[in-house]
Amino acid sequence: MRALFLTLIAVCCQAAEVRFTSELWTSIEPLHARTLQHPFLKGLADGSLPRSRFQFYLIQDAHYLRAFAQALSVLAAKAPRQEWAITLDQHAADALKEERRMHESILRSFGVSAERIEQAPMAPANYAYTNHLLATAFRQPFAHGLAAVLPCYWIYWEVGKELKKKGSQNPDYQRWIDQYSGEEYGKAVEQVLRMMDAEAARQSPEVRRALTELFRTSARYEWMFWDMAWREEKWQP
Repeated sequence: MRALFLTLIAVCCQAAEVRFTSELWTSIEPLHARTLQHPFLKGLADGSLPRSRFQFYLIQDAHYLRAFAQALSVLAAKAPRQEWAITLDQHAADALKEERRMHESILRSFGVSAERIEQAPMAPANYAYTNHLLATAFRQPFAHGLAAVLPCYWIYWEVGKELKKKGSQNPDYQRWIDQYSGEEYGKAVEQVLRMMDAEAARQSPEVRRALTELFRTSARYEWMFWDMAWREEKWQP
């Protein structure tokens, strides 16, 4: 009887165990609340965002997604499970496809050519963020790189779902909202969340703290990316 009781306690404790990714999200909740109040995102929802700022964002995001895809490809090569490697490689390809499909089509309607996108310099915050991702993916173990790329997946999904509740009167902005609140995108995010939980489970407390800090750093860069677009950030002479 006592053995059965202890077994039930163990099962209950396991069920109550907090996912590592839940701990990660808790660590950035104040930042996420600030993110949702950023004028760039509020402007997407109510349609008041000036087109020049959305155009600036899309051009910078095209540059970002190429670096993001490179980071995912590096992580795929380091992945400890074959199925994770296949998934991350597919995500890398999807990121590049999305760049061509959504970004270029909207920018084309704005009169922005592919050549102009290529020639536009990376803004300072974008340059810093992409170098953070690539340096982490190349130089550190798989778990660290995964923690660094996770905020891009997850924050966009949460932002997309929140903006979906409000909708947008601007069809281009609504298209962006639909992309990141969609079921297919949500499935991709869930795949990476499961990877992160599984990988973190075999790490020491010290490594988990390092993963949390990398996650928080990337989350800060996500906020800086919205702010960069809002200000149409340029390099100073």
